[in-house]
Amino acid sequence: MAEQVQMIDIYIMGKHYQVPEGLTILTALEYCGYRMIRGCGCRAGFCGACATVYNFKNDPQLRYDLACQKTVEQDMYLTQIPFFPAAKALYNLEELKPDGEQVLALYPDLEKCFGCNTCTKTCPQDLEVMWFMSDALRGDIREVANKSFDCVMCGLCAARCPQGLVPYNYALLCRRLYGHYLAPASKHLEDRIAEIEAGKFDAEIEELKRMDESELRRRYAQREIEPAY
Repeated sequence: MAEQVQMIDIYIMGKHYQVPEGLTILTALEYCGYRMIRGCGCRAGFCGACATVYNFKNDPQLRYDLACQKTVEQDMYLTQIPFFPAAKALYNLEELKPDGEQVLALYPDLEKCFGCNTCTKTCPQDLEVMWFMSDALRGDIREVANKSFDCVMCGLCAARCPQGLVPYNYALLCRRLYGHYLAPASKHLEDRIAEIEAGKFDAEIEELKRMDESELRRRYAQREIEPAY
């Protein structure tokens, strides 16, 4: 006899549904008939496209997560965040200087941050968002790059900021500045780029492109990992 699937109650845009226990928010939405054209992304927790706000029946506290990572729970109320415009400066990286004055020149609204820490509480990656905002204000680009390294730019910090700030865009600028101007050069990386440009891996890449997913997964699991330099 097949094992009986436990069903739980959820609410999508206020409408009641029953779904199998264990689904992610994203797969639960699709189980209920929602066709995910936007807000589905990579489905692996890397792209940040599926930012979601939810709470529970008789519990008004808002919670935040990525729909492809969070498992649905009993009496969960779900809503997808619609697109909202977020300020992003236009710049040519080659013309910038890697200092705090440059960051403030491109994003002067950064000075409006009053340290409420809502951004940190909202981040599904558990990043110290308010702290790298403080680092950006002090011009410590290296620390901003380090603290924001795992940012997937889901936009939840900006959606919840009472000052309308966009922490992920400030962090992106600092990571670009750090990578272009401040990060130590890697001889190993330079050698590998030269090998790629010379066509050393062309045949191997073509072979990989012809493989099915199962073989690609097997190769990935058995790959030889080079030592760090």
